[in-house]
Amino acid sequence: MHNVEIIDYRPEYASDFTAINFQWLEAYFYIEDYDREVLTQPEKYILAPGGHILFAKLEDKIIGTVALIVREHNSFELSKMGVLEGFRGLKVGQLLMDAALEYSKRIGKEKVWLDSNRKLEPAIQLYKKYNFIEIPVDPSTPYERCNIRMEKILKA
Repeated sequence: MHNVEIIDYRPEYASDFTAINFQWLEAYFYIEDYDREVLTQPEKYILAPGGHILFAKLEDKIIGTVALIVREHNSFELSKMGVLEGFRGLKVGQLLMDAALEYSKRIGKEKVWLDSNRKLEPAIQLYKKYNFIEIPVDPSTPYERCNIRMEKILKA
């Protein structure tokens, strides 16, 4: 996937952010109210509080995305990671993960964590490949579908 470019959020790609995430959510679960709020207003819910969104772009098409959401001053929640159907299995998720972790380290975050669901086996395997470890699920997670929480410490 050497032709895939990882780029930062731009307003013209907001609809791609929404569509990519709606696609995987509808395929495996359903779109929760919290998802709908965040995914249709990423500038308000992710970027304005200090988060970051990355896209995977192949030629002129956005094929994947990931968000880093501020939850605590020293960490990001890695969230809203998805790759369009038809481009899955091509290691786009790894490119997005590399870029998300590099960005998190560069700005001084100490850890990255995520909420997921064990049903998403390829995603869970990706997180394990990047040495995320399972930790207890926070009962206040905003995701009804969450049944696994994982984290990766970036600084010793």
